Amino acid sequence: MAQAMKIAIVDDEQDMRQSISQWLALSGFDTETYASAEDALKSLGTDFPGVVVSDIKMPGMDGMAFLKRLMSVDSALPVIMITGHGDVPMAVEAMRVGAFDFLEKPFNPDRMTELAKKASSARRLTLDNRALRKELSDGSGLMKKLVGNSPAMDRLREDILDLGQADGHVLIDGETGTGKTLVAHALHAVGAKAGKSFVLYSCAAHDEETIARELFGPNDQGERLPLLEEARGGTLVLEDIESLSERLQARLLTWMNDQGTPPETRIVAICNLQEAGRTCEDALRPDLYYRLAAMKITLPPLRSRGEDVLTLFQGFSEQFAEEYGCDAPKVAAQEAAQLLQAPWPGNIRQLVNIAERAVLQSRRGTGTIASLLMSDNEETDLNVTAEGKPLKEYVEAFERMLIDNTMRRHRGSIVNVMEELCLPRRTLNEKMAKYGLQRSDYL
Repeated sequence: MAQAMKIAIVDDEQDMRQSISQWLALSGFDTETYASAEDALKSLGTDFPGVVVSDIKMPGMDGMAFLKRLMSVDSALPVIMITGHGDVPMAVEAMRVGAFDFLEKPFNPDRMTELAKKASSARRLTLDNRALRKELSDGSGLMKKLVGNSPAMDRLREDILDLGQADGHVLIDGETGTGKTLVAHALHAVGAKAGKSFVLYSCAAHDEETIARELFGPNDQGERLPLLEEARGGTLVLEDIESLSERLQARLLTWMNDQGTPPETRIVAICNLQEAGRTCEDALRPDLYYRLAAMKITLPPLRSRGEDVLTLFQGFSEQFAEEYGCDAPKVAAQEAAQLLQAPWPGNIRQLVNIAERAVLQSRRGTGTIASLLMSDNEETDLNVTAEGKPLKEYVEAFERMLIDNTMRRHRGSIVNVMEELCLPRRTLNEKMAKYGLQRSDYL
């Protein structure tokens, strides 16, 4: 049985607080009362498991100011406002600010219960959805591979969770090496079709006749179903969608239109167009493009992801070091700045390659990360960043990476980290707080 939702009752009149509390308690709610908005705010944070009922006219912070504060903390928190008789303009303003509903004094207690039940149902749905999104974001193996704390990666994970649970077809584009196929896998993994078929097909690897036969059938060999049939009820990922001929694009669009809404089988189209000055929109029929691009994800290039570059380099270096049975190379401050400044035309794929070569170099005791970057970016001045960021940001990124690495190596031992980095306890604590590092993550 679901736990009773809380009702926080805020009113400066004791009799009113008690009468509302008693009535809602009899209706099965867990009530708590507050004599002022200031007192209530001490207990009402994000993800409060319930609903707020508040009078509008109160001394000190009034109901409208209280409502605005609550909306700034959690805009999805249901707040039922109690207004004076005939005070319609104030009630309208409360609804505009974000109130769930309002009651006009004197109100019918049954109406109060009805509103509380509706607001509680809405709150439970909000909290369940948040819990699901957190579970998907933290728990899916594929989502864990989408490493990074940059705003671009936060948005990408949110887009995957949003579109993954939708029904429509999706278009994924972005520069080479940004992880488009991984995102296609993740969209399937976090969606309702996760347990159904997942079929991946490269349109650039076959000629028109082969694609037509393998996608739509009939299969002359009789060995397997056409891919659209094989993926029925699940997800079909079409890599290099821009390689489809005009005729096959028209045929695919007809098949999509015949599916109806929502589609039984989801198409996730990946565009890998590399020609300068051309986009996926240029390469596809307008009707097919707009059908696919109604839900679109554009992957961020590595050069726009800031400190994620160091996090990824560290992770890949450690993986390769374990594979080759040696220590991961230590990154100097200058090398960290060069990693952050590099243009990364090959994006993550290029970074993986650099990390592996850096580990092999380190094992032999030769070469530098700078030399690897120089050979990969011969025409790029590594002293100039594409983003034009100030030196302070590079120094902070390196400092965070250094503390993070040292904490990992010493499994959260503050004493050992202090000794290695020659930092007093207070300074280390301040820097960890500044960079959002917590000792419990390393134990």
